[in-house]
Amino acid sequence: MAPKNNIPFSIRKYAPSDQPAVMSLFRDGIMEHVYPAFFKTLSHPDHIGIALSISMAGYVLGGSSYFQAFLFGSAWAGLLYYCCNEIYEGYMEQRMAADMANVQTSYLDNPDSAFWVAETEVKGQQKSVGIAAVIGKRSEVEGERFDDWNGGVIGEESEFGQDAGSYGELMHLVVAFPWRRNYFGSEMMQKVMDFCKERGYSRVVLDVSSSQTAAIALFQKFGFVQTASHNNTHSNRWFSRLARINMLRMEKVI
Repeated sequence: MAPKNNIPFSIRKYAPSDQPAVMSLFRDGIMEHVYPAFFKTLSHPDHIGIALSISMAGYVLGGSSYFQAFLFGSAWAGLLYYCCNEIYEGYMEQRMAADMANVQTSYLDNPDSAFWVAETEVKGQQKSVGIAAVIGKRSEVEGERFDDWNGGVIGEESEFGQDAGSYGELMHLVVAFPWRRNYFGSEMMQKVMDFCKERGYSRVVLDVSSSQTAAIALFQKFGFVQTASHNNTHSNRWFSRLARINMLRMEKVI
């Protein structure tokens, strides 16, 4: 591979010896979204208004106590943080108990699916710094998922339809923080696209949370468009509503 940056790296298929590093990358890659999601949620005008109102109530009930006002406002902020944490932790735990529990069976044993690891040299040793995975599916499976989401397509029905043939679903794309903005994510995304073309898929689909702005920008760069939105974040639906986090489905015809 000839990377566009000055950091040489390679992308290869997953090997059983990669499991510890891959699990760590996956766990950190999911949980790092908690704080950005929390700050985005906290800065929403509605939540700012609620926080001010609750703080004022604490001030009055505490007999003009600034400490009470701070305590009440902090309690509201703590609730929002708890919601954000539960959303991402719940997703992480579900995936760790599902496809990530056995990458070999979930991906490599299926010729229509794949799992890659990006690695680079760090202090003379090869280090895993990114992962990407895609699983091949049929359109009937996706139809069932849409029924379960209770979110549906925004506006008119998706232009791709449910009879568009087989497709590849991007399951995970993670790059460790120190190696971002070095084309690692773009190169891995291109690997996914090339694989899906080789398998003859009509399109590539993925789900991303609304707070993952950098990931959404990357997908849009590759021509993905949003086709649906739902609030099934694998946690209590009220958590998603309080945190104002939705899952976005994005698709690209290939």
